[in-house]
Amino acid sequence: MEPQTNNKFPEIRRQNRILEDLRAIELLETSLYGFLCLGENENGYTYGIPISYAYDEARNCLHFHCATEGQKLEILKHQNKVSFCVVKNVQTISHKFSTLYESVIVFGTADMDPCDEDKRTALRELVKKYSPDYLESGETYIENAFHKVHTFKITIEHITAKGNK
Repeated sequence: MEPQTNNKFPEIRRQNRILEDLRAIELLETSLYGFLCLGENENGYTYGIPISYAYDEARNCLHFHCATEGQKLEILKHQNKVSFCVVKNVQTISHKFSTLYESVIVFGTADMDPCDEDKRTALRELVKKYSPDYLESGETYIENAFHKVHTFKITIEHITAKGNK
């Protein structure tokens, strides 16, 4: 994982809340979904959506699947720089007017045109994450859905993680 200081990205303001790299990875591995933040749509609004994903440490990327058409894909065709955020362990501390949380933000570039091997990898990673007890039947599911779904990945360029614990 890339260090948190980088000339392209501002430093986290609350340095005392930075989470260790291993904790950031653990949050990416265990969170069920996150929010994908995209560029502007045709009406000039930015577009953010909750979406399931699989973190692939070996390939330094996040895998996603979706329909073969839609607003998300249209935006990504024109602007492939994105951010993706997960938040876990949220607890409101009412009497302190505060919240406990842990969060990770990934910045990266979306690759919209996977080859068949990369598409299978993405789908297998998603099955492994969300249906680990069904890997064998997951292969059948992948083959049956292969031409009905689209996959893309975000190559990770920078990660920040912080928490208030």
